[in-house]
Amino acid sequence: MKKFGVIVLVLFIFFPLFQTNAAFAQRKRAKVVAVVDGDSVYQVLPPDAIPAIRKPVYVTGKEASAQMSAKEPVMGLLYKGESRAYSLWQLDAHEIVNDTIGGVPLAVTW
Repeated sequence: MKKFGVIVLVLFIFFPLFQTNAAFAQRKRAKVVAVVDGDSVYQVLPPDAIPAIRKPVYVTGKEASAQMSAKEPVMGLLYKGESRAYSLWQLDAHEIVNDTIGGVPLAVTW
């Protein structure tokens, strides 16, 4: 057990010597964009860093069954006889789908 403690101590002492400051210099600090009730609000990503799905492509239910798990969660919408199902794993990556249903423009967000 003593050997393990000595090895860990040596790593903590010498590990910083193997790192360059370049990696730390490239890391940007998050920008404070507002203060609300004394708490800072940070901008982590720049505007438009997560692209919306602007022209969604749909498949039939049969095609979707071949591509998706039966337990895969979707966000469903039925309006004026038209239906849509938006895959939540795709919304995790894009967060928004700009779409039109029944002639009405809408933004599906997650």
